[in-house]
Amino acid sequence: MISIKTLVFNSFSVNTYILYDETLECVIIDPGCHGAEEEIELASFISENKLKPVALINTHFHVDHILGNSFVCSKYDLKPTGHAGGSMFWRTAREFGSVFNLDIDEVEKTEHFVETGDLITFGNSGLEVRYTPGHADGSICLINHPQKFVIAGDVLFYGSIGRTDLPTGDFDTLIESIQTQLFNLDNDYTVYPGHGPETSIGYEKMNNPFIQ
Repeated sequence: MISIKTLVFNSFSVNTYILYDETLECVIIDPGCHGAEEEIELASFISENKLKPVALINTHFHVDHILGNSFVCSKYDLKPTGHAGGSMFWRTAREFGSVFNLDIDEVEKTEHFVETGDLITFGNSGLEVRYTPGHADGSICLINHPQKFVIAGDVLFYGSIGRTDLPTGDFDTLIESIQTQLFNLDNDYTVYPGHGPETSIGYEKMNNPFIQ
């Protein structure tokens, strides 16, 4: 049984997720922690619950989602996992960060790459990878079918979708990703987005104004 801890970090209010099961192995998704106070908050949750981080996963490489990559990699001896299509973003993270007044001292090179259909495993659990570009090249969603949930990054939000005005963003591509990779899931799948509150596939099918 997977437990999901949500931590909200940095000035962009990124949802950082820690997923763990009864084995206490965990994965850290989109560590947005920026500064010592937020780093301590993430590390304290892991230590207090006696968790063992075995993977760092980025749903995409926009700077607000990778601010904590260096800290997590250094502390837990990990390397980022993500989709190769987004490599341009971590390579230029310092430049992007400066535009949004986010200082990045060090950018961790991504070494583990995944594609649609891959299964990322931890403990007794697994997350299916689906490639979902449109908000940014390299965007992935992570799906657990037994517990019916999706870690959606900045693809799908409660009543909204990811912005498409940044480099490699494309509205039509994003809508296609949502319709072909997420809306083929059952309505009762919970969606955990990269920002804001959780939602469900069924709610967004019925109510999302961008996808009617």
